[in-house]
Amino acid sequence: MAVERTLHTPEAEQLLELTREIVDKEIVPRAAEDEENSVFPREAFTTLGRAGLLGLPYPDEYGGGGQPYEVYLQVVEEIARGWLALGLGVSVHTLSCYPLAAYGGEEQKAALLPDMLGGELLGAYCLSETTSGSDAAAMTTRAERTEAGYRINGAKAWITHGGQADYYALFARTGAPDSGSRGISCFHVPADTPGLGSAAPERKMGMCSSTTAGVLFDDVELDTSALVGQEGRGFPIALSALDSGRLGIAACAVGLAQAALDAAVAYSRERHQFGSAIGDFQGLSFMLADMATQIAASRELYLSAARLRDAGRPFGKQAAMAKLLATDTAMKVTTDAVQVFGGYGYTRDFPVERYMREAKVLQIVEGTNQVQRLVIGRHLAREAEA
Repeated sequence: MAVERTLHTPEAEQLLELTREIVDKEIVPRAAEDEENSVFPREAFTTLGRAGLLGLPYPDEYGGGGQPYEVYLQVVEEIARGWLALGLGVSVHTLSCYPLAAYGGEEQKAALLPDMLGGELLGAYCLSETTSGSDAAAMTTRAERTEAGYRINGAKAWITHGGQADYYALFARTGAPDSGSRGISCFHVPADTPGLGSAAPERKMGMCSSTTAGVLFDDVELDTSALVGQEGRGFPIALSALDSGRLGIAACAVGLAQAALDAAVAYSRERHQFGSAIGDFQGLSFMLADMATQIAASRELYLSAARLRDAGRPFGKQAAMAKLLATDTAMKVTTDAVQVFGGYGYTRDFPVERYMREAKVLQIVEGTNQVQRLVIGRHLAREAEA
């Protein structure tokens, strides 16, 4: 189903049209089988990178697209409509580029960003640990100072692209064990660095083509050029990145929900009972109407937050709201899509059962929806006291 877009330049329109073409011709035909077989689509990321779709929100001087976040997110939505694992992977890769692009030195950016933004290198974002998920500042992975730079020891958990990535945006403690958020630093770590390894991939309910695994650091030696930004100032980088990353998850959720709605509407016109298409029955047509309305509202919310970001204005509260609404919508819409299909929706002969399984993780990643409510509530309290 074609979605009306508000794009301000011919270049943006061409980017979205290119994305649709790649999604419909190259991504949709392989998604179901690759998900069934847990195939990681590494070459698909290369294809997107060479098409100029992996570095859209970053400066063109480093190989990025120089596009507003509003445009980038609509591209992510289209990719997720075709295959959530790939859409979420693009969002995570973009997240992994952020620390270097926003806080790296000129020498670092010139040396590393072109291959990161061009799709030759795939990234992962290493923040969570088994005992510090929502409370990320409680991390214990440690970066000790050495004569040459830093020695990293510890383990990260639930890392998208863990074991598949070419580099990791790593957050580790450089301060005292009780230094909290003020003792954390950010590092760029190539995946082939000695001592870096990965655990066995998690066995998940859905998104089986998106590898999730622990990443292990055993006396990983880095020189000082691996440090991104200032020592001890990594946690603000992590939080700033997550505000933007939540918008990527919101866009993914809207794309997945749109795919579910498209499938449900098509089936409601094809399936006949009592002499009529089932979509003509009021009970079902109202359900479809609610699904479409919730998707449209979620899309407008993430786009509104993106426009604030593009204007250089605070957008953290709106990003949390967008992530909350869009992912809850994806869960509701995909569940309703299964209901529209009836018994067929519970089988793997149709895609909606996969969409429903995939939607659940979006309410968890990059801050659970309970954490989003906490973030929003804190913003409201600060605004009331101002």
